[in-house]
Amino acid sequence: MALIVMAAHDTADNGRTKYTDRTIESLLRTVDFDRHRLFISDNGSCEDTQRLYEKLVTYWTLNKYDFGHLTIHRNGENLGTAKAVNIGLKTRKDGEYCIKMDNDVVIHQRGWVDELEEAIEREPAIGILGLKRKDLWQWPGHPDKQYKSHLVMLPHKPGERWIIVEITKDIMGTCTMFNHLLLDKVGGLYQPSLYGYDDVLMCYRSNIAGFLNAFLTHIHIDHIDEGQNEYGKWKERESGKVTQEIIALVDEYIAGIKSIYHEL
Repeated sequence: MALIVMAAHDTADNGRTKYTDRTIESLLRTVDFDRHRLFISDNGSCEDTQRLYEKLVTYWTLNKYDFGHLTIHRNGENLGTAKAVNIGLKTRKDGEYCIKMDNDVVIHQRGWVDELEEAIEREPAIGILGLKRKDLWQWPGHPDKQYKSHLVMLPHKPGERWIIVEITKDIMGTCTMFNHLLLDKVGGLYQPSLYGYDDVLMCYRSNIAGFLNAFLTHIHIDHIDEGQNEYGKWKERESGKVTQEIIALVDEYIAGIKSIYHEL
């Protein structure tokens, strides 16, 4: 069983309801919710998105899914990504893998959650395992060592399918599974502002805790946020305000001055 946590902050101005709609549709097509759980942490979204949630509840009812596998938590205001996701992570069960899911991604392959689980079970040293966007730069032949990755074939027993992952330091957090062993060591997400760097910091914390970070590259996803709008500019400004603070924080993590554990 895995817990999927998705934070949403949709307003009439930012127009993100259409992305949330497509993301939820994607999840319903590709995830077995008899087995896995969905937790939506809503940061004060608009009425159009609230109606999406009503449709989701109706779908759950018609398919006779366990309502213990669906939570729509309304925060009433924009808490930021990390705090919103942490509310969902607080509900994780012992030994449960957790997925941080952005509300602007479409996944095309059924059973992807089970494949992420299987990969980590094959190699428990993987702390973060992500699905890879098409706009990312990491690849084994990249001339810049910051983006140079390497492929690893996971442990295999006769009769099992072969699984190859791409090991790299930074995993874009569009859709990432956290090993429960990692969460036991580092706690929840952290970011000093409402948006940005929670994924970057989690990757550093994972490596410092002794885990590998990787992509499961064969699963096809689309990042559907067009980005060229006022909300995109706000996100850039919000994250830009804390860039130097992030650099200092990473240095403190590496030096052991700052604990990598953050309370949920």
